[in-house]
Amino acid sequence: MKNQNLLYKVNQFKRTRSLNPLFKHFHIRRSIVLCLLIILQFSFLKVEAQIYPSGFSQVQVALGLTNPTIMRFAPDGRLFIAQQNGILRVFKNGSMLTKPFITVPVNFSGERGLLGIAFDPAFASNKFIYLYYTLSSGANNRISRFTASGDTVIPGSEVLVLNLDPLSTATNHNGGTMQFGPDGKLYVGVGENANSANAQNLDTYLGKILRINTDGTPAAGNPFPTGSVQRRSVWEYGMRNPYTITFQPGTGKLFVNDVGQNAWEEINDCTIGGLNYGWPAAEGMSTNTLYTNPVYTYGHGSGIGLGCAITGGTFFNPTTTNYPSTYTGNYFFIDYCGNWIDRIAISGSTVTRSNFASSIAGFPVGLISGPDGNLYFLSRTNSSLCKIVYTTSTAPQITSQPQSITVAQGNPATFTVTVTGTAPITYQWKKGTVIIGGATSSVYTIPTVVPGDAGTYTVTASNAAGTATSSGAVLTVTSPNQVPVAGITTPAVGAFYSAGTTLSFSGTGNDNEDGVLPATTFEWFVNFHHDTHIHPGPSAPDGVKNGSFS
Repeated sequence: MKNQNLLYKVNQFKRTRSLNPLFKHFHIRRSIVLCLLIILQFSFLKVEAQIYPSGFSQVQVALGLTNPTIMRFAPDGRLFIAQQNGILRVFKNGSMLTKPFITVPVNFSGERGLLGIAFDPAFASNKFIYLYYTLSSGANNRISRFTASGDTVIPGSEVLVLNLDPLSTATNHNGGTMQFGPDGKLYVGVGENANSANAQNLDTYLGKILRINTDGTPAAGNPFPTGSVQRRSVWEYGMRNPYTITFQPGTGKLFVNDVGQNAWEEINDCTIGGLNYGWPAAEGMSTNTLYTNPVYTYGHGSGIGLGCAITGGTFFNPTTTNYPSTYTGNYFFIDYCGNWIDRIAISGSTVTRSNFASSIAGFPVGLISGPDGNLYFLSRTNSSLCKIVYTTSTAPQITSQPQSITVAQGNPATFTVTVTGTAPITYQWKKGTVIIGGATSSVYTIPTVVPGDAGTYTVTASNAAGTATSSGAVLTVTSPNQVPVAGITTPAVGAFYSAGTTLSFSGTGNDNEDGVLPATTFEWFVNFHHDTHIHPGPSAPDGVKNGSFS
């Protein structure tokens, strides 16, 4: 590989989430970005200008997620959300519970971490939940069963279901998606761990869709009934990185979203076992009759219908919904870089694609259908859970509430609200019950906060059809405290690297109030930049002022 330019940037805001894509890794690496974050006391939220069909809107229903990967609704209606760092969160009765269900020790370098959730068909009685995660040693991915007690796990209840094959030093292509089928068997998508040969090797779990019993043994009726335990567990093969799978309610049809490499993203019909989807010899459609072609593919690039990684998909067959009937039975899917939601309708051998939404909350993953008849997805950019709602009302409806913030005296404070409804819409902000003069837009900023600004802020949105008032957002003002200044000392701007090079890094951190900051306040991460998007880079240690990575 020829030398590549080593770039860096300094991020001066603490608690900003890493936005590394979790799902792709190309053979061509364009550049590395080395980022140093110094711990601050502020959090920031990026608000997107979403485009949905008339009547639809995107609602942020929960914030504060750290690099979410996947989510599943429990049979009782609770929503379980996996974070890459091993923390499993619970969204219940409209709010995110503070206490995690469980924290699993994981290796979350690159694309590793907590990656899969499945609920036992008899969850109502046995309370079994299955998790797919990377061992903290990085040795392999594992499927384990845990027992719930209310909203938390019973300590010590982990039961090993299946240890997957050992991982190489490559941290990408782990798959992790799991779901129980109508037959009561556990279906698992496993990535090929960046070794494409694994996909065609039936004697490894890697690069496959598995079908196993709840104890991890191969399920009866699998297409390869003899040979190694891996071979007997295989349902489909020739997969690169199957990140999400889903069954269609009523029909039992199984769709698998396989993340592609350089050209194509795939939606594969894996209802019938024993099929070969061709990776690495085929990506997208193939004329080779040995391989099964996808139901639908889309290419890489920018714009609606193009992207870089298919990171969620769901059949929309809810028991009840207020969505227009034209959407029922459609398969909805999202792209990580395109930030859009598309849908396909299938009639016989004819597949018709339509765009549903664009400019949605950034780096979306885990699109699913909720029991309430709404679509849900996770945004890694906004660290949030989003719900897509439909209403025919023309009156204002608040789809993103202003958030409470804590700001040090002397710094700016900004509140934002997102509203749908028939234009024109007017806005009026209040502090408590007092109208704030001139605060008549969807965004209200106090340029320089003083102690007297502390309080509760609301906004009322109005149009000819009615009004809507937001929930209160509390501004807490702390003593003066300026943002620290972070700096990268080495490597120098414009430095070059070759594949395999060991790179040394060092940085500084200074604060007006605290002076020179200790190493414990330093957090480092590395991004690979490729084309118009980024991939997880090598791991760099935290809590140090200098170090190295390969």
